[in-house]
Amino acid sequence: MTPLRQNRDFVLLQTGQALSTLGSSASQIAYPLLVLATTHSPAKAGVVGFAAFAPYVLFGLFAGVAADRWNRKRVIIVMDLVRVLGMASIVVALALDELTFPQIAIVALLEGSAFVFFNIAEVGALRSVVPGRQLPAAAAAEQARMSLVVLGGPPLGGVLFSIARGLPFLVDGISYVFSVASLLLMRTPFQETRERDTTPVLAQIREGVSWLWGQKYLRTSALIFAGDNFVFQAVFLVFIVIAKRDGFSGGLIGALIAMFGACSLLGSLAAPRAAKLLSIRTIMLLNQWLNGLFFLYVFFPSPYVLVAGVMPVAFVGPWLNSVIVGYRTAVTPDHLIGRVSSVARNLAFLGMPLGPLAAGLLLGVLSQRATVLVLALLCAALALVSTLSPSIRNAPSLAELDDLPMPAVSPAGAD
Repeated sequence: MTPLRQNRDFVLLQTGQALSTLGSSASQIAYPLLVLATTHSPAKAGVVGFAAFAPYVLFGLFAGVAADRWNRKRVIIVMDLVRVLGMASIVVALALDELTFPQIAIVALLEGSAFVFFNIAEVGALRSVVPGRQLPAAAAAEQARMSLVVLGGPPLGGVLFSIARGLPFLVDGISYVFSVASLLLMRTPFQETRERDTTPVLAQIREGVSWLWGQKYLRTSALIFAGDNFVFQAVFLVFIVIAKRDGFSGGLIGALIAMFGACSLLGSLAAPRAAKLLSIRTIMLLNQWLNGLFFLYVFFPSPYVLVAGVMPVAFVGPWLNSVIVGYRTAVTPDHLIGRVSSVARNLAFLGMPLGPLAAGLLLGVLSQRATVLVLALLCAALALVSTLSPSIRNAPSLAELDDLPMPAVSPAGAD
């Protein structure tokens, strides 16, 4: 993996993303805490989790078209402003004692939708400010920054919620404002110079789908990640529900989740070294077989054991994200990067909205141990599929990226 040389616009881009993610991490834990505090229903908490992640399935492909057709910087800024309005509505409704469960679900859906468009456009921006051969290292650096945010976001959200229920959402809204400010300071355009594409939207989506579907490894890994994300989001809600039933405070719950962020941060720092020593396939199989260690909760039913069970994969996960995201971003043509990224993430995130929904329903009909066991068995099945898959066995090498050039971009300020 080529060492990363950071420039001003890369730092500003990552700062903007880190600021917006900090607020999102704080409010992510606040959503289920707020629903549980107002409705006492794990199933309704699952519905809100479904609403937050459903936009990737609903709008992911259209976000890819928007990122390739429109000015990517403007898309990112507008989406941050949309999220500011969503957070403001919750804060105001809480202050007026008028907040309802439907409003919480709608705002979660709105914020998730804005994140989809923001996230896909940001991938193209990363490609514009970092040479192709350095993209895996840039992805690892991004993982490290995001791990720092995840490390601080959940305990911050838990503590803020303990002080006032609207405080995490207020901080979330403010973080988006600062994100916009950092993006406005950037001068590098977020796309190559090209004519505006007037091809019909569905035809553009098909072009992105066709390109990704022709890449066997990227296609297979995205489908496997759909299962991984389903399980992770389910376990996240299961942990919060179990911890609340055991009398844990919001601050303690956030602190335990932050331990996941701490392991992720350490894993991100080790990712460049791991990419040099291990193949992409080895990193993926290691990640897959570590995914289900939380099954230890079945024998030792404690929220602490549940958290400890996800620590190993929290450390290895950033290795996998950095090599796959870096490889995919580097080899995809610039005019397709938004659509290909949206298709890959749409597949990978397909299970995310269903995870909390399924967890809430399972906890309603099964015991906590049985729910965890079902999720652990699914992890084992995914690991087995990954081990036996011919596409994973023939995974690509990062050495292919050494001769890739930087994309040609238009002058600053061009669309």
